[in-house]
Amino acid sequence: MKTILLIHGPNLNRLGKRDAQHYGSVTLSDIENLVRDEARKADIEVKAFQSNHEGELIDFLQAESESAAGIIINPGAFTHYSYALHDAIKDTGLPAIEVHLSDIKKRETWRQMSVIAPACVLQISGKKEQGYVEALAELQKRI
Repeated sequence: MKTILLIHGPNLNRLGKRDAQHYGSVTLSDIENLVRDEARKADIEVKAFQSNHEGELIDFLQAESESAAGIIINPGAFTHYSYALHDAIKDTGLPAIEVHLSDIKKRETWRQMSVIAPACVLQISGKKEQGYVEALAELQKRI
Protein backbone atom coordinates (compact mmCIF):
# COMPACT_ATOMS: atom_id res chain seq x y z
CA MET A 1 0.00 0.00 0.00
CA LYS A 2 1.34 3.41 -0.96
CA THR A 3 1.48 6.20 1.60
CA ILE A 4 0.78 9.89 1.12
CA LEU A 5 1.96 12.46 3.64
CA LEU A 6 -0.74 15.05 4.38
CA ILE A 7 0.97 18.01 6.03
CA HIS A 8 -0.64 21.10 7.54
CA GLY A 9 1.23 24.20 8.63
CA PRO A 10 0.56 26.87 11.24
CA ASN A 11 -2.93 27.82 12.35
CA LEU A 12 -4.61 25.10 10.31
CA ASN A 13 -5.47 23.39 13.60
CA ARG A 14 -7.88 26.34 14.04
CA LEU A 15 -9.93 25.61 10.93
CA GLY A 16 -13.63 25.84 11.64
CA LYS A 17 -12.90 28.69 14.06
CA ARG A 18 -10.97 30.93 11.65
CA ASP A 19 -12.17 33.34 9.00
CA ALA A 20 -14.84 31.27 7.19
CA GLN A 21 -14.86 33.68 4.23
CA HIS A 22 -11.33 32.64 3.33
CA TYR A 23 -11.04 29.17 4.80
CA GLY A 24 -14.57 27.77 4.85
CA SER A 25 -16.23 26.12 7.81
CA VAL A 26 -14.61 22.67 7.74
CA THR A 27 -12.24 21.57 10.46
CA LEU A 28 -8.80 20.05 10.03
CA SER A 29 -10.27 16.72 11.10
CA ASP A 30 -12.95 17.05 8.38
CA ILE A 31 -10.24 17.58 5.75
CA GLU A 32 -8.15 14.67 6.98
CA ASN A 33 -11.19 12.37 6.99
CA LEU A 34 -12.16 13.50 3.49
CA VAL A 35 -8.67 12.77 2.14
CA ARG A 36 -8.47 9.43 3.98
CA ASP A 37 -11.87 8.36 2.62
CA GLU A 38 -10.82 9.20 -0.95
CA ALA A 39 -7.41 7.60 -0.51
CA ARG A 40 -8.90 4.40 0.87
CA LYS A 41 -10.80 3.95 -2.43
CA ALA A 42 -7.43 3.86 -4.20
CA ASP A 43 -5.75 1.66 -1.56
CA ILE A 44 -3.59 4.54 -0.36
CA GLU A 45 -2.68 5.18 3.27
CA VAL A 46 -2.60 8.77 4.56
CA LYS A 47 -0.25 9.94 7.32
CA ALA A 48 -1.46 13.33 8.50
CA PHE A 49 0.55 15.81 10.53
CA GLN A 50 -0.01 19.40 11.65
CA SER A 51 2.32 21.74 13.43
CA ASN A 52 2.65 25.43 14.13
CA HIS A 53 6.42 24.94 14.17
CA GLU A 54 8.56 24.94 11.04
CA GLY A 55 11.18 22.55 12.41
CA GLU A 56 8.56 19.97 13.37
CA LEU A 57 7.22 19.97 9.80
CA ILE A 58 10.76 19.47 8.48
CA ASP A 59 11.44 16.70 11.03
CA PHE A 60 8.22 14.95 9.95
CA LEU A 61 9.19 15.16 6.27
CA GLN A 62 12.65 13.80 6.96
CA ALA A 63 11.37 10.99 9.18
CA GLU A 64 8.47 9.87 7.00
CA SER A 65 9.46 10.57 3.40
CA GLU A 66 11.46 7.39 2.85
CA SER A 67 8.32 5.29 3.33
CA ALA A 68 6.02 7.63 1.36
CA ALA A 69 5.08 7.97 -2.30
CA GLY A 70 3.95 11.60 -2.32
CA ILE A 71 3.09 14.71 -0.34
CA ILE A 72 0.09 16.99 -0.05
CA ILE A 73 1.01 20.10 1.90
CA ASN A 74 -0.75 23.24 3.01
CA PRO A 75 2.19 25.15 4.48
CA GLY A 76 0.02 27.98 5.82
CA ALA A 77 2.00 31.15 6.37
CA PHE A 78 5.26 29.25 5.78
CA THR A 79 4.22 29.38 2.10
CA HIS A 80 5.58 32.88 1.82
CA TYR A 81 8.97 32.65 3.49
CA SER A 82 10.12 29.17 4.50
CA TYR A 83 13.03 28.30 2.30
CA ALA A 84 13.90 25.62 4.84
CA LEU A 85 10.55 23.90 4.25
CA HIS A 86 11.04 24.30 0.48
CA ASP A 87 14.42 22.57 0.75
CA ALA A 88 13.02 19.76 2.93
CA ILE A 89 10.25 19.05 0.40
CA LYS A 90 12.72 19.14 -2.48
CA ASP A 91 15.13 16.85 -0.62
CA THR A 92 12.48 14.12 -0.30
CA GLY A 93 12.52 13.59 -4.07
CA LEU A 94 8.77 12.92 -3.85
CA PRO A 95 6.04 14.53 -5.93
CA ALA A 96 4.46 17.18 -3.73
CA ILE A 97 1.35 19.26 -4.25
CA GLU A 98 0.83 22.54 -2.43
CA VAL A 99 -2.79 23.21 -1.44
CA HIS A 100 -4.47 26.35 -0.11
CA LEU A 101 -8.09 26.63 0.95
CA SER A 102 -8.29 30.27 -0.13
CA ASP A 103 -7.16 31.69 -3.45
CA ILE A 104 -3.79 33.14 -2.52
CA LYS A 105 -3.65 35.08 -5.80
CA LYS A 106 -6.65 37.13 -4.62
CA ARG A 107 -5.38 37.80 -1.11
CA GLU A 108 -3.05 40.43 0.30
CA THR A 109 0.01 41.11 -1.83
CA TRP A 110 2.37 39.42 0.61
CA ARG A 111 0.28 36.21 0.47
CA GLN A 112 0.42 35.92 -3.30
CA MET A 113 3.97 34.59 -3.56
CA SER A 114 4.92 31.05 -2.63
CA VAL A 115 8.50 29.98 -2.01
CA ILE A 116 7.16 26.43 -1.60
CA ALA A 117 5.63 26.13 -5.11
CA PRO A 118 8.96 25.59 -6.93
CA ALA A 119 9.52 22.45 -4.80
CA CYS A 120 6.11 21.09 -5.83
CA VAL A 121 4.71 19.62 -9.03
CA LEU A 122 1.48 21.60 -8.68
CA GLN A 123 -0.22 24.29 -6.61
CA ILE A 124 -3.99 24.17 -6.00
CA SER A 125 -5.50 27.29 -4.52
CA GLY A 126 -8.98 28.58 -3.75
CA LYS A 127 -10.98 25.36 -3.97
CA LYS A 128 -11.53 24.96 -0.22
CA GLU A 129 -11.43 21.31 0.92
CA GLN A 130 -12.02 20.05 -2.62
CA GLY A 131 -8.48 21.21 -3.42
CA TYR A 132 -7.21 18.35 -1.26
CA VAL A 133 -9.31 15.83 -3.18
CA GLU A 134 -7.95 17.23 -6.44
CA ALA A 135 -4.41 17.02 -5.07
CA LEU A 136 -4.90 13.37 -4.16
CA ALA A 137 -6.22 12.60 -7.65
CA GLU A 138 -3.20 14.37 -9.21
CA LEU A 139 -0.76 12.49 -6.98
CA GLN A 140 -2.33 9.17 -7.95
CA LYS A 141 -1.31 9.90 -11.53
CA ARG A 142 2.29 10.50 -10.47
CA ILE A 143 2.98 7.70 -7.98
